Amino acid sequence: MAAAARFFIRGAHSKRSITGIGNGSQSSFGGTLVKLSPSSNSRTKTQRRHAHFTFQPDPERTQYGPTQKMNLFQSVTSALDNTLASDPTAVIFGEDVAFGGVFRCTVGLRDKYGKDRVFNTPLCEQGIVGFGIGAAVAGATAIAEIQFADYIYPAFDQIVNEAAKYRYRSGNLFDCGSLTIRAPWGCVGHGSLYHSQSPEAFFAHCPGIKVVIPRSPVQAKGLLLSCIADQNPCIFFEPKILYRAAVEQVPVEPYTIPLSQADIVQEGSDVTLVAWGTQWGLPAGSLRLYLPKHLHIIKAVLGSPCVHTARFPLLPLFSSEGFYFLPIRIKIHVMREVANMAQEKLGVSCEVIDLQTILPWDVETVCKNDFSFGQAPKM
Repeated sequence: MAAAARFFIRGAHSKRSITGIGNGSQSSFGGTLVKLSPSSNSRTKTQRRHAHFTFQPDPERTQYGPTQKMNLFQSVTSALDNTLASDPTAVIFGEDVAFGGVFRCTVGLRDKYGKDRVFNTPLCEQGIVGFGIGAAVAGATAIAEIQFADYIYPAFDQIVNEAAKYRYRSGNLFDCGSLTIRAPWGCVGHGSLYHSQSPEAFFAHCPGIKVVIPRSPVQAKGLLLSCIADQNPCIFFEPKILYRAAVEQVPVEPYTIPLSQADIVQEGSDVTLVAWGTQWGLPAGSLRLYLPKHLHIIKAVLGSPCVHTARFPLLPLFSSEGFYFLPIRIKIHVMREVANMAQEKLGVSCEVIDLQTILPWDVETVCKNDFSFGQAPKM
């Protein structure tokens, strides 16, 4: 396809032309292709959109020992390094992981631990996960990488029909609980349709697996180590926009953050906002236009005796009066900015919760304040 694209683009500068395109007049084939492209004149390189949130690092965690400045991909590398060093059965495999991966998350690990423990696979996601299931059943700690979360769909059957059900169908005689599937997740602004997706909702209704999305380097290392140690197959989605943008002081030694335990990142008394991970979105200049839309929703919820929606993709809907879940699909760092603006513009005190584990999610933390707030709305 790349060769074909180059051929067509060259046609735009070629003296050769063909007839019969459009109204029959002569035109350049390559030029016609460019004209037909929906994005050919939409934006120049200097107008490329940027992330519209400000990363807010967590306080330094000194209880786990010495820390080191790391971005998110380095914290993932640190977690994998800790695992390979402490677990002789651990193996890492996927497309291009041997040289470090496209995002450099496995850089240096093959040289350090050998080609039998960090190795490439064919470009076959179904085969990668299927191999991981078999390795885990045989007793290995299998860490599979899907190069982009968008590519996970060919492996969907292996994940939901094999990995998730392996323990159940064998009556707990066998399991593949030592399987962890990593995948870069979300968009960065220039990945187009095959490098920008957030497919967690597809897996959020499948018993037998756990789905985890971190918001920061500290969370990434602790949650990834928890996934690797967990006795259930886990999918670990990594917000790729944070690979280099998010920097924190991360403990060097291994540590874990409990799964299925949400994190209250901001206290509040009127509204609870629930989010996860970090997504890319509108231009920074449009933030002032984007956030008021969510303030309008907050204001409407607070002023309405009962609001219902049936389209929230992950969390269940509670019908008790005054207790709502609304389909606000923005991420944790943006949600913090929404909360601050709600306080400033509306005088509304917003609690912000990072779900962290999408499946199984922390019902107790998210729902307990329904009573302490006097049935506060949930978003």
